[in-house]
Amino acid sequence: MEIRENEEKKFDIKGLDLYYGKFQALEKIDMDIYANKITALIGPSGCGKSTFLRTLNRMNDLIPGVTIEGDIRFDDENIYEKDYDVINLRKKVGMVFQKANPFPKTIYENIVYGPRVHGEKNKEILDHIVERTLKEVALWEEVKDRLNKSALGLSGGQQQRLCIARCLAVEPEVILMDEPTSALDPVATSKIEGLLGELALKYTIVIVTHNMQQAGRVSDNTAFFLSGKVLEVDNTAQMFSNPRNSKTEDYITGRFG
Repeated sequence: MEIRENEEKKFDIKGLDLYYGKFQALEKIDMDIYANKITALIGPSGCGKSTFLRTLNRMNDLIPGVTIEGDIRFDDENIYEKDYDVINLRKKVGMVFQKANPFPKTIYENIVYGPRVHGEKNKEILDHIVERTLKEVALWEEVKDRLNKSALGLSGGQQQRLCIARCLAVEPEVILMDEPTSALDPVATSKIEGLLGELALKYTIVIVTHNMQQAGRVSDNTAFFLSGKVLEVDNTAQMFSNPRNSKTEDYITGRFG
């Protein structure tokens, strides 16, 4: 992938191997993720996309029997050093999951949960965080009169935007998204996709998607995974118009996957 001198690296990954017990799920991953860009991870089911995504905020630490080797640098610090602050990492590198998972609390309480965990008690500041994040995800006008109602009463698309707002409430630098629109209808999907371009002005986004059209629409850069390896990483427009690897071309054109 062509390195542009004026682009800031957010993650620098070298020689990443990951094992579930004896099974190797990721093999010798080398790639960079750039600040304020949307990087799409594509590839068939079971190819390692979501596993790789979870290495970026050490969510795989929670799975028994996982072994990780290699180097992942976030802002030039190795996040797998023994004394690295994982709680702070997960504050800076937030995650939005495939299925919207709001807490069974009010809309307001969903958003202020993270700031409160990190010590914020001032109601005026919490009120501001709620309004700011809901506006960032274009949900404020839809829910401003029902902040004290259950988040579970929202539609699926609204719930997913609420989960993004909840992620933004602790002011992360990076947002990881694992197929965030796969359970949504086309209208809700379109709203989330429109949101991503706005969010990339402030945040770095890494998104796993099975949808080639979505990757083409929303991402700046794309990494193609196959059998636990990254076969190609490039500017999205370049990869989709002129892939270097024949297997990338086969996948993008629908010959397998």
